[in-house]
Amino acid sequence: MTSARTASSSLAGLAGPAPAARPGPGARDPFGAHLRHWRQHRRLSQMDLAQDADISTRHLSYVETGRAAPSREMVLRLAERLQVPLRERNTLLVAAGFAPMYRQRSLDDPAMAAARQAVQRVLQGHEPYPALAVDRHWNLLAHNAQVPLLMAGSAAELLAPPVNVLRLSLHPQGVAPRIANLRQWREHLLERLQQQIAATGDAQLQALHDELAAYPCPCDGTQAPAAGGELAGVVVPLQLRTEAGLLSFISTTTLFGTPMDVTLQELAVESFFPADAATAQALQALRPASPPQPHA
Repeated sequence: MTSARTASSSLAGLAGPAPAARPGPGARDPFGAHLRHWRQHRRLSQMDLAQDADISTRHLSYVETGRAAPSREMVLRLAERLQVPLRERNTLLVAAGFAPMYRQRSLDDPAMAAARQAVQRVLQGHEPYPALAVDRHWNLLAHNAQVPLLMAGSAAELLAPPVNVLRLSLHPQGVAPRIANLRQWREHLLERLQQQIAATGDAQLQALHDELAAYPCPCDGTQAPAAGGELAGVVVPLQLRTEAGLLSFISTTTLFGTPMDVTLQELAVESFFPADAATAQALQALRPASPPQPHA
């Protein structure tokens, strides 16, 4: 595992409008169909891609139509220029007649023990603040001791594995009724999800986005106004009503980058930080007491 890359998950509106994901070619479709799908998803002409990949437009056209077979090197070069995720690069390689290059293992695979331990250290090290790990479809993989505070009061069916944290957040029987700034938070999550769809072309994420966008959003006076002050225009806080009072969080996403492993590329850790002093004090008070240490 390489060093983690961290980006604020609350910086909204930086990527511009994102195209909706269209169904991609099937596993048995030729390489040219996959290549055309990714080129069009990235909104590139054949000339644009050919220039980026340092090949002729004619040759690229032949590859797309199946009149020419790409080398393994060309498949990887085109995938790199198109910023195709590792999972889909394996699909491109197989479609072109080559063996997959990138490992795909579940996080509970024995070979992933070191990765699991690293994730647990990150989660536990973030306490007393909430942190959780998710896969590429936002399914919960692990969390620290403070995350149940965020999930309290949600319907049992939403907490049954696999727990999708975006669905749990915005579902009327999930966390949504306790989010004081639900409209603002909902817009933020949907925008993040649409940007992820633009990057990955994932039709399953598009279906999730459409589902979440269809959930009702209360528009009465019980909604808190959009956050202002020092946070305005910089981050979108999560304002959550709890038994400890109104807690306000900002969050960051940590990505564990590695050029050879699909699972780790798709793994993300969402870490919540207190957005004000009152929230920090409340979370410190809720921190479980450390067990007594044995005497020497």
